[in-house]
Amino acid sequence: MIPVTKPYMPAVQDFELYVHNIWERQWLTNNGPLVNELELELKKYLSLDHLLFVSNGTIALQLAIKALGLEGEIITTPFSFVATSSSIVWQNCKPVYVDIDAETFNIDPGKIEEAITPATSAIVATHVYGNPCDIDAIQQIAERYKLKVIYDGAHAFGTTYKNKSVFEYGDISTVSFHATKLFHTIEGGAVFTKDPELLRKMAAMRNFGHSAPEEFAGLGINGKNCEFHAAMGLCNLRKVDEILDKRRLLSFYYWKTLATLRATYPKLNADLDYNYAYFPVLFESEDLMQKCLKALENEKIYCKRYFFPALSTLKFLAPAAMPVCEDIASRILCLPLYHSLTSSDLDLITRIILRVQTYDSAPVEATAVVDQTKAQLV
Repeated sequence: MIPVTKPYMPAVQDFELYVHNIWERQWLTNNGPLVNELELELKKYLSLDHLLFVSNGTIALQLAIKALGLEGEIITTPFSFVATSSSIVWQNCKPVYVDIDAETFNIDPGKIEEAITPATSAIVATHVYGNPCDIDAIQQIAERYKLKVIYDGAHAFGTTYKNKSVFEYGDISTVSFHATKLFHTIEGGAVFTKDPELLRKMAAMRNFGHSAPEEFAGLGINGKNCEFHAAMGLCNLRKVDEILDKRRLLSFYYWKTLATLRATYPKLNADLDYNYAYFPVLFESEDLMQKCLKALENEKIYCKRYFFPALSTLKFLAPAAMPVCEDIASRILCLPLYHSLTSSDLDLITRIILRVQTYDSAPVEATAVVDQTKAQLV
């Protein structure tokens, strides 16, 4: 079986050493030493001044919305994981969808202004598949209309924009460290901001509102994370550059092998260093995508229609006609991508896809894959 993803697992003895020390200390949660160490190491790795390790990426979004005091309408993308929109609704705000760019799959800045009303308080934009939004255009709009900006960077760990971490941008950025992500802490996430006062506010909010053991700064929740999850993060952070390099090689192998596939891929921002978080394929038609999906599943190869359905079609959110998003959501498929995949795995996956296309239309010939790239994947 080949799943769509597998978590990277460090050497068990490395994790066991952390676990042994946790056992000795008997300090499991409540801002333990490993949580603090992970926050420091992440700041160092990402070259950022401020971040907080929290329980998951959804809590990160909810903290961001609450900390900024957002009300009314929030402009957002219909092409994202459901948590992006549900967090807005959970905080008693209204998501207002703006259609996406047909090439990048990110929110289309050219359509944001027409959606702004007197009730608009913020923009929540997703860096889809780790590919940065048009950050400059969004920031200009936000400044013009005095709006806050939150970036859902759930997929974006390791991506840089203009030689800075993508988490450097916006009033608050968030990330997920879920086990499906390229860097994970089993469960987890983080919030980032350049504003130290905003950071202090979120630090209190993630711990029930405590500003001191017997004092409260205001309303809060339990958004803390534990020592075991921090231990996994510390183990994986040592290997993250290796993980990023492997995903880049796998992605280039896919692109080369699928050169004749009737499909396109997201256009990457020109000012980025990409993390290759996913391998999304936008098939020429939904019919071809479905046939490939079925053929792969018959061989126990599991892909994901990510993101489907479009959030703008969900009745419990804010249904709206988003033709570009709905078209892309109907044809998109993310192929397996994880650290332990081999060139043989990719040969099998791509051979099945190209065979389906051959039967679906005139025969095609796949271009040769560079031998050096294949050798690096073995």
